[in-house]
Amino acid sequence: MTEAAALLRRMFDAAVAAAQPEICLPGALPAPPGGRTVVLAAGKAAAAMARAVERVWDGPLSGLAITRHGHAVPCDRIEVVEAAHPVPDAAGAAATARMLDLARGLGPDDLALCLISGGGSALLVQGLPGVTLADKQAVNRALLASGATIAEMNTVRRHLSAVKGGRLAAACHPARVVTLMISDVPGDDPGTIASGPTVADPTTVAEARAVLARYGIAPPPAVAAALDRPEAETVKPGDPRLAGAEARIVASPQMALEAAAALGWAAGIPVHILGDALEGEAREMGRVMAGIARQVATRGQPFARPCILLSGGETTVTLRNPGGRGGRNVEFLLALAVELAGHPGIHALAADTDGVDGAEEVAGALIGPDTLDRMRKAGIDPRAALAANDAHTAFAAAGAQVVTGPTLTNVNDFRAILIG
Repeated sequence: MTEAAALLRRMFDAAVAAAQPEICLPGALPAPPGGRTVVLAAGKAAAAMARAVERVWDGPLSGLAITRHGHAVPCDRIEVVEAAHPVPDAAGAAATARMLDLARGLGPDDLALCLISGGGSALLVQGLPGVTLADKQAVNRALLASGATIAEMNTVRRHLSAVKGGRLAAACHPARVVTLMISDVPGDDPGTIASGPTVADPTTVAEARAVLARYGIAPPPAVAAALDRPEAETVKPGDPRLAGAEARIVASPQMALEAAAALGWAAGIPVHILGDALEGEAREMGRVMAGIARQVATRGQPFARPCILLSGGETTVTLRNPGGRGGRNVEFLLALAVELAGHPGIHALAADTDGVDGAEEVAGALIGPDTLDRMRKAGIDPRAALAANDAHTAFAAAGAQVVTGPTLTNVNDFRAILIG
C-alpha cells in the first residue's frame, strides 16, 4: 500500500471510530425512570448500541435489539436478533412483532429507550393489514433498483408499515420515549433514519404513491390497496401519543468527516469538507469529482495542492445489470477512476462506514494512478465494468478492495480524494 493510500485508509478508520456507540452514546443517556427501562433497538448498530447502554446503565434493564446478520455482539440483559438487510425477511418480521408487544406493555412510569441506526427500515418490518412480507420484499427490491433517494424510499416504507413513521413511539404510549440515533442519512432528518419509527412524520400517503409513480414501480395489488386506505397515513406532528417524546442524534456523517479531517491535518495536508449530505447518481458524482480533482491538480483551483477533499452523504445507483456485483461507493469510485484516466498524484478512497457496500461484505475500494492498468492486466475492462454495475469485480481483480467486516456503526458514505 502506498503512503497516500495508507493515509486515506487511516482517515476512513478514524471516521468509523468516531461513530462507535461506546464513544458517542453514553453521554446522551437519560436518567433512569421510576419504573422499568426497556430498550427497543433497530439498525446495523443496534446490538453495539445496546451493549454500550448495558455497560453504563445503573438500574434494571431489558429489551430487544434487531440488527443485520453478522452485526450482533453479546449482550447480557438485552436480547439480540439478527435479520436480513436490505431486503427484509421472516426473522425481522417475527422480531418486530415481539418489539411491538414490548412497546404496548409499557406504563406511564416506564422508559422506552429507543436506539435507532441505519438499516432499520429493512430490519423493522410489519406491514399494514393485508400487506404481506412478500409484498414488502417486492416493493423494497423495486425501490433499491430504481435510483430513488433514501428519503423517497423511506416515504414509501413509512406508509406501508405498522411500526415506522412514528408508530413504534405511539405503541409505547403512555411511557416516556427517548430515542438516540446514529444518522446515516443526508441532512440527519430523524424521520428518515430507519424511516422514523419514533418520530412524527409530515409526509403523506399521496407522496408515497407519487414516488412509486415517479419511478414506474407497479406495486403488488395488496400494496396499492393499502395505500388507498386511511390507515396508511402515518403518525403526524402534534399527535398526543408523541407528546414529550425526545429524539437526539448522537453520531452523524459530519462528525465522522471532522474526525477524518483532523487526521489529515495532523499529517500536514490541508483538508476540505465539500459536504456531508451529497446525493445523486453515483457514477455522475464520480465524474463531477474527477473534474474538481483535475482542476485542483492542474490549476490550483478552488484549492491549492496538496490537499484532501472529503465528502459524505448517500448516492444512488440505477441498476442496469441485475447480475452485477456493485455498490454505490465502488460505482462512484470506478467512475472517478475512469475519468481521471491514471492522472498522476491523485488517490482516492470511497467506502460505506458500516462495512457493506451494496450486497457485498466489502466496504469499498481505493484507487491510485495505476489502478486501471491493474484492472486491465487482470482482464477487466473498467468502462465495461462500470456500464454493467460490476465495480466490485473490477476492484477485486485489481487488489484494491477495502474490507473491514461489520463496523457496528453506520454514518453513511465516506469519500476522500488526495491530490498530491
